[in-house]
Amino acid sequence: MKHLLKKVLPNPLIRVAQKVIGVSKQRKKPLLTLYSGEDSSVLQCCIAYNKYGGFCIPLASHHRPAAQKVLSGKVYEQETIDYIVRNVARGGDIIHAGTYFGDFLPALSRACTDGGKVWAFEPNPENYRCATITKSINHLKNVELTNAGLGSKKGTLYMRVLDEGGRALGGASHFVGAEIENNHQLSEVEIVKVDDAVASNRQVSILQLDVEGFEKSALMGLQMGVGPSQASE
Repeated sequence: MKHLLKKVLPNPLIRVAQKVIGVSKQRKKPLLTLYSGEDSSVLQCCIAYNKYGGFCIPLASHHRPAAQKVLSGKVYEQETIDYIVRNVARGGDIIHAGTYFGDFLPALSRACTDGGKVWAFEPNPENYRCATITKSINHLKNVELTNAGLGSKKGTLYMRVLDEGGRALGGASHFVGAEIENNHQLSEVEIVKVDDAVASNRQVSILQLDVEGFEKSALMGLQMGVGPSQASE
């Protein structure tokens, strides 16, 4: 069985599958396999859990720190989550940019009370698809998830999604100049202003940005009132 697992799973996932198979010994095949076809549109992912809920993790970036934490059943950036949960006002909204596969979504969703919402933004197409599944797994009705990045004006930009070795950057994906737009490591993504994506009558109490150096541009697209508590990375 261990030999078979090594053939079908990335190394960090082998121990996860072994634990699951150990609980369900009636299964004759591994519970996790990789798609072996040629359709590049098929989403390669797996489901993992920690104390906040379930998460759809893109296998292309399973080596990234956030993915590794969740695959081991732990929480990535617990202190940041704790700060947001403590400081969100009753009835206040959270703007969460740089959602990745949604590792913050269950905790932030539950922190919003009395009609508060989470406005989540993820420009990377693969990460967005995974975050959408994470939202569904946890039945997060107060999360508004948008496949776009935040900027000072509406448009498109190029995002580096692969490193020099061709591995997915995952949560470390970042915007780059259009002069290298033909580079295979890039993906064209949509950019929106916060003011265009979030209704003007919403009271935002937390602004959490994890946008790899694009914070200033994201803030330039924000003119609505923001409460006293903000978190930015």
